[in-house]
Amino acid sequence: MNSRAKMVSAAVAGVGAALAGRAFRHREVIDFAGKVVVITGGSRGLGLVMAREWAAEGARLALLARDPAELGRAQDDLATRGADVLPIACDVRDQHEAQRAIRRVIDHYGRIDLLVNNAGVIQTGPVEHMEIEDFESAMGVHLWGPLYTMYAAVPHMRRQGGGRIVNISSIGGKVSVPHLLPYCTSKFALVGLSHGMHAELAKYNIKVTTVCPGLMRTGSHLNALFKGRHREEFTWFSILDGLPVSSMDARRAARQIVEACRNADPELVISIQAQAATLFAAAFPGLTASLMTLFERFLPRPTGDRGDVLKTGWESRSSVAPSMLTRLADKATAENNGLCGHAPAAD
Repeated sequence: MNSRAKMVSAAVAGVGAALAGRAFRHREVIDFAGKVVVITGGSRGLGLVMAREWAAEGARLALLARDPAELGRAQDDLATRGADVLPIACDVRDQHEAQRAIRRVIDHYGRIDLLVNNAGVIQTGPVEHMEIEDFESAMGVHLWGPLYTMYAAVPHMRRQGGGRIVNISSIGGKVSVPHLLPYCTSKFALVGLSHGMHAELAKYNIKVTTVCPGLMRTGSHLNALFKGRHREEFTWFSILDGLPVSSMDARRAARQIVEACRNADPELVISIQAQAATLFAAAFPGLTASLMTLFERFLPRPTGDRGDVLKTGWESRSSVAPSMLTRLADKATAENNGLCGHAPAAD
């Protein structure tokens, strides 16, 4: 077979595979109306934005979060949209609390159709200021929390004949970014867990989707945690989180997640930037490592003992952030229940 024939054969095979994939995907499409959707970290940020999308589709919602006041505000927000909402105060890092929360959902709704593991924590700063406790905290939220909720929910899904699970990881679970080491470590672990669960649970008609978003304007920057030169760390993080060229609107991301879950896609990488970074890192791992090393040199240097203290974004604001450069991210904080008792940033 000559080279031209080989190219034609490859093209035909590719088209056939694409059509077969579409046919398979079509068989997996579901309607969320009346379905029970459990969202961890559902009281603000991306969790709340996703809850609004599923509420618009007629889903019944259970929101898990640590702060009862935040949960109350989220419930009020969703109630104005006609949603049926069960708020549950829960720390998913505690296995017993996660189990109790899932049992409460079953007692209230009688089933769980979709579990969304979205709860998250971000610690930003040089590794010189990161302690073992920072890694343990990130692993607790991003690895053990999803594992606990999945172990609690999967038996119910098996008994009812199937279900869906969405695990929200990050581009940081594909490419490790300097000054986000606990976050990236735990998100890499979640990607491995989620991919493995996808393979292991398929035989029970439980479909698992791993989501790896790039930067999104969820409003989380002000509630993120910072070490080192707090104001400088907050400034670079919040600017990247707020600029349209480097971040994505949270509602657009939420809609993509809903569609990926509807179609039982095994993985979703959100944003062109995140997709490009993932492909580049896979194709050129050495060059990616060199570029990350170069990027790290432009980030704030370690400081003294005061840099070991975790501070929120609210405590780390500077003359540059908030500003016009962070306006879109600050607006998202106000829109997505992230103010936590603080006044919104001035326009």
